[in-house]
Amino acid sequence: MGRVVVTHSTYIDGLIPLLKRLAKERGIQTITPAVISRVRGRCQTLQLRVSAPIRGGYKMMARKGSMAQEVFVVTELDAEQLRTAVEQHQP
Repeated sequence: MGRVVVTHSTYIDGLIPLLKRLAKERGIQTITPAVISRVRGRCQTLQLRVSAPIRGGYKMMARKGSMAQEVFVVTELDAEQLRTAVEQHQP
């Protein structure tokens, strides 16, 4: 079981419970939410998608409403396996 690093005081609404469920997936070591920002588009529901590979894992983007937040995942999974895991845990 992986762990979720809680370091910021603000997160997109509903993100932490989703990340805690995702951290239970085999092959995921660490999930770290990072920079939160405003974006122009609007997304009614919480969405989490794989964005770019990083050393040891992937960068993901979480979006809800007019907010976006980077999420870094250290994992052994490849991009397709991570996408599948995220789809299984989406609300």
